[in-house]
Amino acid sequence: MTPFFGLRGNSLNIVALLSVVMPAIMTFGYNQSLLGGMLTFSSFEKQFPELDTAHASVSEKSHRSTIQGTVTALYAAGGLIGAVSCVHQGDKLGRRRIIMIAFLIQIIGATLMASSFTLAQLIVSRILIGIGTGGVLATVPVWQSEISTASRRGAHVVTTGIFIGMGLSLALIVDLCLSFVDSSLSWRLPCAFQILLSLTALIFITFMPDSPRWLIKQNRVHEARAILAVLDDIDTTSPEIETEIRNVTISLELSGEMSLSEIFHMGPQKIFYRAVLACSVLMFLQLTGVNAITFYITSRILAAVYQLVSPIGGIVCIFTIERFGRRGLMLASAAGNAICLALVAGLCSQPHNKHAMDGAVFFTFLFHFTYVIGFGGIPFLYATEIAPLRLRAAISGLGVATFWAFNFLMAEITPIAFDAISWRYFITFAALNSLMIPVIYFFFPETAGRDLEEIDEIFTLSETLLDAVSVAKRLPRSQPENFDAHEKDLERVSRDSKLVHGQDDEHSATFVQVDHIDV
Repeated sequence: MTPFFGLRGNSLNIVALLSVVMPAIMTFGYNQSLLGGMLTFSSFEKQFPELDTAHASVSEKSHRSTIQGTVTALYAAGGLIGAVSCVHQGDKLGRRRIIMIAFLIQIIGATLMASSFTLAQLIVSRILIGIGTGGVLATVPVWQSEISTASRRGAHVVTTGIFIGMGLSLALIVDLCLSFVDSSLSWRLPCAFQILLSLTALIFITFMPDSPRWLIKQNRVHEARAILAVLDDIDTTSPEIETEIRNVTISLELSGEMSLSEIFHMGPQKIFYRAVLACSVLMFLQLTGVNAITFYITSRILAAVYQLVSPIGGIVCIFTIERFGRRGLMLASAAGNAICLALVAGLCSQPHNKHAMDGAVFFTFLFHFTYVIGFGGIPFLYATEIAPLRLRAAISGLGVATFWAFNFLMAEITPIAFDAISWRYFITFAALNSLMIPVIYFFFPETAGRDLEEIDEIFTLSETLLDAVSVAKRLPRSQPENFDAHEKDLERVSRDSKLVHGQDDEHSATFVQVDHIDV
């Protein structure tokens, strides 16, 4: 059989996007909102009376609400476990193997959930689904970014925001359609449906290429060369392939033999700084207020329509991410979010004014549009781009673990906050979005249009934490016509890095200051 269905170049990337990435990421959104809709089904309440708060006595209601919240939150707890497990196993097993294992765990969890007859079985299924989804969310963006070219990587990976919204909408629509069925089929079928998504992605990932960068790291250069030629749609003997392999090799030499403990040290490549950026950008996603808005919308129909805004904002992001960059879209998104949430808070303070409430609905939808443009998929992209190859899986795992931790936190405090301060809760998120603007502006370097190895160079050339942004602006991008010059830059950075560590015995210098590259 012809490898990769005989596809090459961008055609192969598109098939990988639609056959693996789309169903994979949709499982996250689908599982995120699935259980919430089923909790009110009469057949579900009969099967799990421990979760039935509607028919509970006053003395039992609080206890059952606690159990209900715990069962719901266990999905996020499982996601945290799955993401953290990728920190150690991600580079050891490789991208494709981790993704396959994660899908298998998802399928087992979904099967248990669809066939649940006891609360214990439901709890175990939720944890397993979370673990599988955590592994998927931590690894699929890494794999996708490493098989995409620099010019298309942003557009490919930011589809994550669209697919999450599609998964959320699908779960809400399925729940809505089956809410009229008065049997266990109303909730068992939606639970089983997610198996179809996971199974589709599992089957297709077996036919897709592995990450060429991971293969080079494993000294499987011959396999990496063949895959790079297919991905770039050029011959294996092309000088571009040799240059790309050499750049990856130099990047690996630059980072040295890293252990997981290196994540917590700076070093010449600013590893700790980069790990903090990866964790911060995924934390920002949760702190935008998107979960608070989702909780606030109680109508199933309105919630489904609200999630359908994701594809619109996602499409805008796809066509603008390389032009305006990651920083530009995140800055614009944070500003738009802050304005929308401030207006939602002000309008919601007048609950008896119909026009004010209509305005609140409009700005709620507008918020979701501005949110998706900058934070729907870019944080997952940025977390993979910002990490060095040797620790990319580990840092991505830490970033996604941070995402799950704050997902759990938001799920726990949001109901309490709404009960305590109602519409004023939105002011908190308006302020948080405003605070993101200076942080992103001063500390997040632009990565658009860069090879992943060039991003290593940006941090190595930065003397202080504030330098990365300015270095990224001045450092020339590698172009086909100046491969040789860029290769010399990488070699010089590698040599200077070794001098910093005292690894070059031919030089007596104990420290070398790396100068900035000026255009």
